Amino acid sequence: MQSVIIIIHLMIVAALIGVVLLQKSEGGGLGIGGGGGGGFMTGRGTANLLTRTTAFLAVGFFLTSMFLSWLATYNRGPTSILPTGAPAAQQGAPSPLTAPTSGGLLDTLKKADEQQAPSAPQAPQSR
Repeated sequence: MQSVIIIIHLMIVAALIGVVLLQKSEGGGLGIGGGGGGGFMTGRGTANLLTRTTAFLAVGFFLTSMFLSWLATYNRGPTSILPTGAPAAQQGAPSPLTAPTSGGLLDTLKKADEQQAPSAPQAPQSR
């Protein structure tokens, strides 16, 4: 489903780029649609057709973009940045993410640092 919508979206994008490039701008642009002498449509009729086509393609681009964004989030479940469980090797050790019994977050972090630090500082050895 998503790949079909992406292909339609890309076709709309290519058509929208082509229609915008065909339009005659103030500076001339490509100007393929406008110009002199009798043809299949007058300059004004071509401008109206290109303007309406651009509007139609822009609406299609907007709708496919919205549908693709909705489709991308449809099956996504809630996620969390916090780990859900403790590793099996540290079941007995208190987790630094658990709520402390006394103190605040800084006390919890200090206790976690003390547990990771070596038990006794070693004196520098000279050779």
